[in-house]
Amino acid sequence: MMGFEFEFEREFLLVIFAIFGASFGSFLNVVAHRSIEGRSWWGHERSICESCKHVLGFWELIPILSWLCLRGKCKNCGAKISVRYLLVELITASAFGLIIFRHGLSFESLLACVGICGMMINSLTDIETGEIFDVYTLSFVILGLLLRIYAGFGAILDGFLGALFGFGIFALIIILSRGGMGWGDATFMSGMGALLGWKLAMLAFYIGIMFGGICVLILLLIGRLHWGKGESVPLVPFLSVGCFVAFLCGNDILANLSFGF
Repeated sequence: MMGFEFEFEREFLLVIFAIFGASFGSFLNVVAHRSIEGRSWWGHERSICESCKHVLGFWELIPILSWLCLRGKCKNCGAKISVRYLLVELITASAFGLIIFRHGLSFESLLACVGICGMMINSLTDIETGEIFDVYTLSFVILGLLLRIYAGFGAILDGFLGALFGFGIFALIIILSRGGMGWGDATFMSGMGALLGWKLAMLAFYIGIMFGGICVLILLLIGRLHWGKGESVPLVPFLSVGCFVAFLCGNDILANLSFGF
């Protein structure tokens, strides 16, 4: 395994990183929501209830616990707080914890946790509006390559080829389909490719596309999606599943394949 290892109890690290994950999930919820509304998510603007404009206090902003204690309602006006906030915090906490449980405190874990943040914010905007913000996707390309400086030239080259593959495969699909897919998917996969490297990026793309295809087929069969009616399905959440699987156990999957990697 490439990177650094420290002698900590894995269970302790799992809990600590799960807390970090929940906190990042809470933050990314805010970033995604304000980005969609065209508002600044940095600076001194306080979090408020969207219904009564009540400024949220510290005890109302604790990831996971606040939503559960308040039973999903604003303390001031009783308006419902979307369960999305809770789910995002739970998913991000679980994802961080699983990565640490699998890889320990290592360089792979660092790349994976950064990648999880990229997956989450882009999935949120894609699900809510179908929009993927280039400023976020491209920032993960830069961040992925910068982080790889630690591991040397070979790792940087791997990240560059991963970014190239992630963008190139979607660019090819867009050209062949004459615009049937958005460029946001290409830039998203480019950012993930920079973090994953080219081998894992290929695996992530395959898993994400297959998982998305299965889910779309199920939606068609149960009548939640109708073929030929112009309905669209956000792709980034499915690609994110593929990326997470690749981060979590991609090297083991590739080691058991006989494709000459």
